[in-house]
Amino acid sequence: MKMLELRELTNSELQQKLHEMTEELFNLRFQKATNRLENPARIKFVKRDIARIKTLLTERQKEQQK
Repeated sequence: MKMLELRELTNSELQQKLHEMTEELFNLRFQKATNRLENPARIKFVKRDIARIKTLLTERQKEQQK
């Protein structure tokens, strides 16, 4: 996902998305371990999306503290 798309979501939607992405990453790693992973690059993209979501949540927390 793009950062612009993520910025349109609310905090609760971001938390839900983060949960989904974390589960997907777990499943991808499991598939990799059992040699059933079709697209190894997908792991990289999911990790980046997780980082984007966490970054955005941290930014919003810091804005609220001010």
